[in-house]
Amino acid sequence: MILTGSPAISGRVPGLETAGTIKDLPRAKESLFLNIPYDSSFTKLYLAYIAGVSSVGLVPRATLEIPGGERRLDRILSLIRSCAYSLHDLSRVELDPHTPRAPRFNMPFELGLAVSWQKLKRANHTWFVFEAMPRRAEKSLSDISGTDVYIHNGNTRGVFRQLCNAFVRLKSQPTTQDMEQIYGRLTDLMPELQERTGASSPFEAAVFKELVIAARALTQRQKASEASPSLQADLPLFIRRDFFRGAWHGGS
Repeated sequence: MILTGSPAISGRVPGLETAGTIKDLPRAKESLFLNIPYDSSFTKLYLAYIAGVSSVGLVPRATLEIPGGERRLDRILSLIRSCAYSLHDLSRVELDPHTPRAPRFNMPFELGLAVSWQKLKRANHTWFVFEAMPRRAEKSLSDISGTDVYIHNGNTRGVFRQLCNAFVRLKSQPTTQDMEQIYGRLTDLMPELQERTGASSPFEAAVFKELVIAARALTQRQKASEASPSLQADLPLFIRRDFFRGAWHGGS
C-alpha cells in the first residue's frame, strides 16, 4: 500500500510498503510518544531516538506535530492517549543559559501526564524513563524511585543499547548496528531535508515528519535487504536519489 500526500521513498524492493504521512502511518499499538528536549545540543540524540524507535517497529510522535493555534495541553494529552508507548528523556535538568535562567519542566510534566493516563484510566500504555546519568533521575524526581531508568550516558550508542533493552519483548529485534545504520542515513539526509523544507532547525514539524517517514522506509528496506543481501550495497544511493527527486508515489 502506497500512501500519498507526502514524499515517499521509492518502492523498488518487491513487496515493500512505502510510507506516507505521519498521521496515516501509526495505529495506537505502533505509536510512541517521544518526550525529549528540543535544542541544538540534543540533535544527535534526537536523530538517534527517531532511528532507534523506528527500527524496533514503532512510529515516533512528538509535540512538534502540534499546530501553534490549538490549545497545547489538550493536544499533548490527546497525543499521549493515541500512543501505546511513551519515552521520556529526563537528562536536561540543568538551568537554561538564557535569562531568566530556569530548569526545564516540560519533560517531567509530560511524564506525569503519561503516568496519570496509564494509572487513573487503566489505559494500555507503557512508559519508559531515559537519563544520561545513573541515579540522577531518582534524585531530581524522587517519586519515580523503584522505576527502571534506562541510562544512555548521553551518547547515541547508549540510546540504541537502551532501546534494545526497553523493547526486548517486541517482535522486531534489531541490533544496535541496525539502528546505527539508520541513524547514519538520517544524519546524511538532514541538511537536504532542512533545505527542502526551509526549516531553520531540525526541531520543526516538517523536518520531524520527513525524518520519521525516512526512518520507517529505511527500516523496511533494511529488513528486506536481510533476505536479499545484494540490495544493501545500493541502500545509500537509492535512498538519496529517490527521496529528493520527487518519488511521491513509489516510482522512479
